[in-house]
Amino acid sequence: MAEHRSMQRAALLDAARTLLSEGGTEALTFPALAERTGLARSSVYEYFRSRASVVEELCEADFPVWAAEVEAAMASLDGPAAKVEAYVRKQLELVGDRRHRAVVAISASELDAGAREKIRAAHGGLVAMIVEALGELGHEQPRLAAMLLQGVVDAAVRRIELGAAEDPASIAEAAVAMALHGVCG
Repeated sequence: MAEHRSMQRAALLDAARTLLSEGGTEALTFPALAERTGLARSSVYEYFRSRASVVEELCEADFPVWAAEVEAAMASLDGPAAKVEAYVRKQLELVGDRRHRAVVAISASELDAGAREKIRAAHGGLVAMIVEALGELGHEQPRLAAMLLQGVVDAAVRRIELGAAEDPASIAEAAVAMALHGVCG
């Protein structure tokens, strides 16, 4: 019985990822989850008490995987500038990944305080990865620089997600240039 419940929960989370990546947060509804998984709507409530609880669980499952991919990309390189570039490029590369698309959709949604706090904590872990490299580059406030750098990455992600006039490669190049050389560089 426990294995069956675990499989049903995994199917619900996978359906939630698909709904988020296809239609954003508006698409993530319990009736849609029930339809995607073949469960009765009332059965969905046996697994999750609210849409926010689905979102929280997705963050707990998906954000660490995404962060590990960014960290691995950084770890494979030498030098702080190369690590900063990898930090930016890997996140932008992951925009097409369903886990990432779900996280982007989640971060844009209206959630309860608990879900927002979990997302903030996950983003804090991501930002912490780059602080050392920014310190090595001579930033006097590397933590602040890391938060601002993540803002550049988040803006580039939104630009890609919106299907901007620029192609994703151009957006990535601009974000890397801004990260390494600033606006005037």
